[in-house]
Amino acid sequence: MLKRRWVALPLLLLVLLGGADRLFPLPLPADDQARVVLAEDGTPLWRFADAEGVWRYPVTPQQVSPYYLEALLGYEDRWFYRHPGVNPLALGRAAWQNFSDGRVVSGGSTLSMQVARLLDPHPRTFAGKLRQLWRTLQLEWHLSKDEILTLYLNRAPFGGTLQGVAAASWAYLGKPPSQLTRAEAALLAVLPQAPSRLRPDRHPQRATEARNKVLQRLAGYGIWPQVAVDEALEEPVLLAPRREPSLAPLLSRRLNRPGSPPLIRTTLDATLQRRMEDLLLGWRARLPERTSAAILVVEHSTMAVRAYLGSVEMDDARRFGHVDMVGALRSPGSTLKPFLYGMALDAGLIHSESLLQDVPRRYGDYRPGNFSSGFSGPVAASDALATSLNLPAVQLLEVYGPKRFAGELRSAGLPLVLPAGAQPNLALILGGAGARLEDLVGGYAAFARQGRAAAPRLQPDDALREKRLLSPGAAWIVRRILSGQAQPERDPHALPPLRPALAVKTGTSYGFRDAWAIGVGPRYLVGVWIGRPDGTPVPGQFGLASAAPLLVQVHDVLLNRDVQRGLAQPLDEKPASVGIAAICWPLGQALPQGDPNCRRQRFAWTLDGTVPPTLQAADQPLGLGLRQPLWLDAQGLRTAPDCPGATRRDLDLWPAPLEPWLPRRERRSALLPAVSPTCPPPLPPAAAPLTIVGLRAGGQLRRPTASDGPLRVRLSALGGSGRRWWFLDGQPLGESAADAAFDQVIEGLGRHQLSLLDEAGATARLEFRVIE
Repeated sequence: MLKRRWVALPLLLLVLLGGADRLFPLPLPADDQARVVLAEDGTPLWRFADAEGVWRYPVTPQQVSPYYLEALLGYEDRWFYRHPGVNPLALGRAAWQNFSDGRVVSGGSTLSMQVARLLDPHPRTFAGKLRQLWRTLQLEWHLSKDEILTLYLNRAPFGGTLQGVAAASWAYLGKPPSQLTRAEAALLAVLPQAPSRLRPDRHPQRATEARNKVLQRLAGYGIWPQVAVDEALEEPVLLAPRREPSLAPLLSRRLNRPGSPPLIRTTLDATLQRRMEDLLLGWRARLPERTSAAILVVEHSTMAVRAYLGSVEMDDARRFGHVDMVGALRSPGSTLKPFLYGMALDAGLIHSESLLQDVPRRYGDYRPGNFSSGFSGPVAASDALATSLNLPAVQLLEVYGPKRFAGELRSAGLPLVLPAGAQPNLALILGGAGARLEDLVGGYAAFARQGRAAAPRLQPDDALREKRLLSPGAAWIVRRILSGQAQPERDPHALPPLRPALAVKTGTSYGFRDAWAIGVGPRYLVGVWIGRPDGTPVPGQFGLASAAPLLVQVHDVLLNRDVQRGLAQPLDEKPASVGIAAICWPLGQALPQGDPNCRRQRFAWTLDGTVPPTLQAADQPLGLGLRQPLWLDAQGLRTAPDCPGATRRDLDLWPAPLEPWLPRRERRSALLPAVSPTCPPPLPPAAAPLTIVGLRAGGQLRRPTASDGPLRVRLSALGGSGRRWWFLDGQPLGESAADAAFDQVIEGLGRHQLSLLDEAGATARLEFRVIE
């Protein structure tokens, strides 16, 4: 009977302990929303504290310096891996020392007991000690020794709002815990004993004495050689400037989603991010009031985001610093033009020197103008893109098709957002839609990745998502144009190749609301946006003057970093599909040497050997008015085809809308031979040419001096047909009836250009100056 009782007692004890374990479960820490956002190398960028304001940087024993583990276990608990959570010998020794000295000399707590107190704080009473012992036993039952050690590494107090050795290592020493020296390891091993009293940033002398005590004990135990300890004792306590993680706040907020892990890893370069943030803060004084800015730097070989700045400063409420403009929907201005020129190259519509028309045109109720003053008349596709002329781009989009253009961009990962129910139209190419900076940068990756657009990668685990947007040849040609190297080497006017070249496109949205600059460098893509997040116009702010200088400065920083790191610049190899052709205007194709129809020769980049003819506007059928067959008699006069002795000669003429911008010797009236009086050809009835009345070409106007009133001129038109549309310095001025006159105020000194368009597409222009 007695034997059965001795057997039942342990079983009863086990049942009681199991019941107590269920009734009072071990309070293991759950996800309390304390997270750290990391750079690619593990540097903390931003921290999200828990409800008590504590931030941690979770690590495992394998991610901590062996010196620290040796110092911690050697000083705190040498028998950690051997005892069952409680060390009776240590408790007895501590009790005897405390009783002998009449004060607390030693605690005798094991690491497991310290972890139990961290998880379930209790008063320093006898009952509290029993509670701690119970929690310690629960830890040993439920967790392995490494799991208990991991809890200590991440929960030990280190002063202030710091918990865990990794957070302390970064905050006090500015380095990861894997790189601790012996002296630093000893310092961090002793800090949790009295984190407030031993804080090295506040009490360096106390911290040094406590560290030295640990070092001497480790030498006495033979854990570290005496020589190594002597060297560590000579090492001063050097602290990095105390700085909590405070980089990339808007990206951190974006990635801190429900269910995110405690360590949120990114692809950012911490050093570059800090440099960019300092650079942008330096620009703050140059920005108008309430204006913000955003910068995105992407390494285009991997599409990893290396710097992410969504605003000038997140805490700047006057500049709406809390709004992340990297992902905000804004009007892209002219930044879509390079995609259109690349698509037109692939479609065989143009080559790099195709003749386009920078003249006033009307598309129903839509009358686009140029950002700069006036119109240029005949312009090469490369020049039109490089100088961001609006009318040639609209001409190109009209032929290519707005819906086709928008659809191909969307398919490649660059969706353009239109108002509800709206369809893509010609205003698209001038910013008549919404786009995001990160999507634009991803689209511009096509010019660095052989035509493949790709989404920027924010985290190392993000898959590379890319889609073909352009052919490698078209992407290469557009990049050369944007980098200022549009002329092939065969061109005698070509500049020597620049290395490394930065291809840049700027843009300005309607009303000066958004200033853009997107750059494609040898290694990086850089996107810059400047404006007011609330959409208020900022007069005088545009891409070339506002965003481009910041982009160039960012690129210089990147270039200098590559030089300092000894990185060679990637070669910009010409694809095999790209060729060179000598073409002639106005036809836009290659002509035999000495052909009189070669009015202007240009050297063009071509794609797949294709040399398309000059692209007419959609309402000007291909070839009409360019190559005209003529029949000439023996004296070179124009005759009818059936006249005796008539011989045929083909004459290439410029598109009719370009007439006002051509030298007189190139106009139709000068190029067409005189008509034979004896056998004239049938001629269509000629309408009177469109002429501007009220100003004289090349004239000078003086501002009135006798009064403070503005300069007014009375304008009207002769010839042409239908209504007229007027443009001053490239901007729509208004419209008038066929014979109506109107008064116009002319503001601003200097050169001005007045252009006129009628319903038949005829144009007229003149230039004048306003002087004091």
